[in-house]
Amino acid sequence: MKISEHWLRAWSDPPVDAPALAEKLTLAGLEVDGVDPVGGGLSGVIVAEVLEVERHPDAERLSVCRVRDAEGESRVVCGAPNVRAGLLTAYARPGARLPGAGRIDKTTIRGVESAGMLCSAAELGLGDDADGIIELDADAVIGATIDETLGLDDLVFDIGLTPNRGDCFCVLGVAREVAVLTGAPCRAPAVEAVTPVVDDVLRVELATPRACSRYAGRVIRGIDPRARTPLWMQERLRRVGVRAIHPVVDVTNYVMLELGQPMHAFDLARIDSNIVVREAVVGETLELLDGQALDLDAGTLVIADAARPVALAGVMGGAASGVSDETCDIFLESAFFDPIRLAGVARHYRLQTDASTRFERGVDPTHQERAVERATALIVEICGGQPGPTTCTEDLESVPSVPCIEFRPERVNRLLGTCIETTRIAEILESLELEVVRAAEPWQVTPPPFRFDLAIEADLVEEVARIEGYDRIPATLPRGEGEPAVASGTGRLETAAAENLMARGYHEAITYSFVAAERAELFHPDWPTTPLANPISSEMAIMRPSLLPGLVDAAVHNLNRQHDTVQLFELGMVFADDAGQAAQRMRLGGVRAGLAAAPRWTAAARETDFFDIKQDVECILSSWGWEGAAFIADSQPGLHPGQTARIEHEGRVIGRLGALHPATARRLDISKPLFLFDLMLPEDDSAAAPQYVPISRFPAVRRDLNIVVDETVTATDCLAAAREAAGTMLHDLQLFDVYRGQGIDSDKKSLTLGLIFQVASSTLTDDEVEAAMDRVLAKLAERVGGVLRN
Repeated sequence: MKISEHWLRAWSDPPVDAPALAEKLTLAGLEVDGVDPVGGGLSGVIVAEVLEVERHPDAERLSVCRVRDAEGESRVVCGAPNVRAGLLTAYARPGARLPGAGRIDKTTIRGVESAGMLCSAAELGLGDDADGIIELDADAVIGATIDETLGLDDLVFDIGLTPNRGDCFCVLGVAREVAVLTGAPCRAPAVEAVTPVVDDVLRVELATPRACSRYAGRVIRGIDPRARTPLWMQERLRRVGVRAIHPVVDVTNYVMLELGQPMHAFDLARIDSNIVVREAVVGETLELLDGQALDLDAGTLVIADAARPVALAGVMGGAASGVSDETCDIFLESAFFDPIRLAGVARHYRLQTDASTRFERGVDPTHQERAVERATALIVEICGGQPGPTTCTEDLESVPSVPCIEFRPERVNRLLGTCIETTRIAEILESLELEVVRAAEPWQVTPPPFRFDLAIEADLVEEVARIEGYDRIPATLPRGEGEPAVASGTGRLETAAAENLMARGYHEAITYSFVAAERAELFHPDWPTTPLANPISSEMAIMRPSLLPGLVDAAVHNLNRQHDTVQLFELGMVFADDAGQAAQRMRLGGVRAGLAAAPRWTAAARETDFFDIKQDVECILSSWGWEGAAFIADSQPGLHPGQTARIEHEGRVIGRLGALHPATARRLDISKPLFLFDLMLPEDDSAAAPQYVPISRFPAVRRDLNIVVDETVTATDCLAAAREAAGTMLHDLQLFDVYRGQGIDSDKKSLTLGLIFQVASSTLTDDEVEAAMDRVLAKLAERVGGVLRN
């Protein structure tokens, strides 16, 4: 928000300069991002009166003007269409300097000498209006400098307000803060009721009182359509970034900036009989003041007359009922809209106005009539007119009530580590216009209606800290006894997976939750997507159905930057279930490409293959208590048809892994084989809970077993049969070699299993181990037809 220093000091004028005032506001939470001068680069420009205007003898669009200043008369050539006798304007005498134009000297224009120039607002650096020379008010002093006349020694504070301080979106709110911080009085202009001259009123109906609980209005007839906004008001509006449009519109904007209450004015002749605050129905449309046509959604809050919507409530008025240069009768409105109901409406229709910003953050629900009275007084002063009575339609049950907060003053020093006296605490709260009842503890504190951000005791502690000064709070270390936290729920599962993967050389990645639709289709072509209503870009158009698109893009990014080995994993939310329906759930995904770690330093380096990433996944599943998961050959979109597996546990699909499809790799310009996995997290973390297992004091016995099986037999079936037959003596079981070739039939393969036997109670004998091996051989022969290799 921007605010003029002159305007602010008219309300509260502390004995500190602008930099000091900016620092005080910043330290109190109203961060001043900048303090910028209003004028600059002007010298020698004064107020002058145009005495006479004649047509230039050699140029149809130029005039020769006789102007008078405090030192005498001069002749000036001017091309402005609004120049006329009797006009007071800005005169740059010879020797004057203008911003961006340099020094002004006498010159001859089409044969006529011109002593200086008459200036437009744009030439003075006071705006973009270059269509005519600036028109000063009739009370301007001839000969006075423009700096003095327009108060160009002003500064503009650019305040970055946090979302909770909607009350400071106006001069009144900032003046309150200045008064509290500096002790200077807050001299808000008195707002007195304007006496009605006519009896005309417009009936108002609140069809949705929970969305709009108060609506004040007033009819004003007979305003002068030729009236113009006074220069002082135009200047105040310009300095805070608001362009002057029409006297009535300018007054509503001025009151909004002054009191924080957005307002709107309708052309009364364009309103059909009455006003209704209601929800839009399907099929209704509305053309806004900026020319944008809206197809209104059902449920959107609108201001309507008897025939149609005439405004988007709390956002912008409609073009059909707006004030124009022919308007003679107006209807002023000032309403309170529920912030929650209004939040997001402007963004939904891709609009963001000064009014919507204030309503979304909350306005004072008791000041609608005050705003109407203030605006009426200004309009009558500027445009004339005959005001009717101010009416207020309200639903008292829906007007938000102010909470009474139980407050323990000792909590201030306990939470802040300070020694602030109780009387000082009460003084701070009362200076902020809070009602404090100190008859007993806890105190009963009632915030003013314009402070929507004060609801609990901690909010009041923050206010004390803010006003007392954050810089005065001592830096002390907190004291307390901590207990080691025990991870539970999905946190334990996520930690187990992350630790295992990082130990295996992976790095954690965090990718966007939004992906391009074509990226999602690589892996889920048949799944419905969840599009975003207002995406950041076309590359982030939908909510991700899996982690794979983002991880693959991250891998491509690294591979393209000479990282030969990439191992990334991500734990994050996806927005589809295993059937492709909209759902939010946690998943674990990973990608791997490049060189695999060599088993010993003398071994040659090799490229990562399918079994490397399968081992990574097995390690994760083991940490989750899913050692018995089965890897079943499968085909999946986006994955290599011969190097893809789905992962099942107890008959349920829990994930998949495989190599990226060669066609997809070519499309993404990936030259290395890229492997990836996608896993769901267990719903029950009990299996993943760490269990203490004592280390056996007795030696382990290893036996290797070579068996020949049919080519169609999977290693998983062999391992399952061996594990079942070995019984409780089996400590570890591994497949460490697969052989095809000489000595083995073409439709056969040889598998080498490593079995490690160990028990905790005794040393195993050869007979016990041999008996276990015989059981394993028998089970393999029975289950998979395996025979011992000679």
